[in-house]
Amino acid sequence: MYKQKKIIAVIPARGGSKGLPNKNIKNMHGKPLVAWTIESAQSSKLLDRVFVSTDSKKIRDVSIDCGLETSFMRPSVFAQDSSPSWEAVIHVLDEFKKQGEEFDYIAMLEPTSPLRKKYDIDNAIRKLIDSNNTETLVSVGEVHMEHPTIVKKIDTKGLVKSYIDDSEEIYQRQQADNAYFPYGVIYLSTVESFYCQKKFYTSKTIPYFIERWQNYEIDDLLDFKIVEEIIKINEEK
Repeated sequence: MYKQKKIIAVIPARGGSKGLPNKNIKNMHGKPLVAWTIESAQSSKLLDRVFVSTDSKKIRDVSIDCGLETSFMRPSVFAQDSSPSWEAVIHVLDEFKKQGEEFDYIAMLEPTSPLRKKYDIDNAIRKLIDSNNTETLVSVGEVHMEHPTIVKKIDTKGLVKSYIDDSEEIYQRQQADNAYFPYGVIYLSTVESFYCQKKFYTSKTIPYFIERWQNYEIDDLLDFKIVEEIIKINEEK
């Protein structure tokens, strides 16, 4: 709790994954991938509850091994490849409401973005709650080599064209302004806003800046190996 605001963290971890099968329970440097995010959430001093939303019994068992309560599972209808994440979040909020427990803020922590600093979660919570006239917060990392003004596309004729039509041509990243990509380190929202808009991006969204080494989301085996190596390097410091 922070400033009398009750906060729940939802970790969305469904069993299916096409890019890297069973990635949420794949062993990453000695523990299942999802366990890294669970432990980050458990180290928070401001979260009132941590819940893993999953349709997988294996992921549920990992959650239990990590000391989490799993009083209900995610229905398969909310765990399809095409299922938006907001459905899983709303399902968790609704289920707890049925049990008589409600929250002021909802945090979503993606297990595929496990590179969190010790105080990222609590710092992000403080930033949003301390901000005036805001509803949501999204963790973002600065785009470096793949800046949108430099990125290209192949047109219907097979020719290389600028992805974004712009009268000002950019040849080097240093010429471009700062661009940011949202990563799943943390998403935050007031529960009221999330119920109304069903998204973390609103007209009142503020950024939480992460460092370059955190700019990874695991989608395939290469991502997995890179993130695992970063974890190993950080432990050796």
